Amino acid sequence: MSGFGGGCHCGAILYTCSADPGPGRHCQCSDCRRLSGSGHMSSLEVPAAALRVTGEPRRYDTRSESGNTVTRRFCGTCGSPLYSTNSGVPGLAFVRASGLDDPSLFRPEYVIWAASAAPWDFIDPALRRFPKGRPPKS
Repeated sequence: MSGFGGGCHCGAILYTCSADPGPGRHCQCSDCRRLSGSGHMSSLEVPAAALRVTGEPRRYDTRSESGNTVTRRFCGTCGSPLYSTNSGVPGLAFVRASGLDDPSLFRPEYVIWAASAAPWDFIDPALRRFPKGRPPKS
């Protein structure tokens, strides 16, 4: 496989990624819960330089629980979350699984910020869990 694509619900913003999908993860931090409208945000990691976006996504910057700046991009028309970047991991983008043209590309490998999980948010117990941020580089 070489690359993938996706976009927002209304089609105003589309993206392609020339890299293969990276590790899938679920984030249960309070920001991701609120911004996803669910118990967690599901995304996959890709090199930011490989992501090409058509359209003009809106952006929303916040300081995360780790102290890093997270820039979230979303469609200003329909509100669909698209991807984010994090100052603590420059060069990476985190594409939302909800916008993938082929949702089978998302294969979760781990859960981050599990210590912040809502008690009703059930995620596969077989997945590795990290109480706070990202797993250490292997």
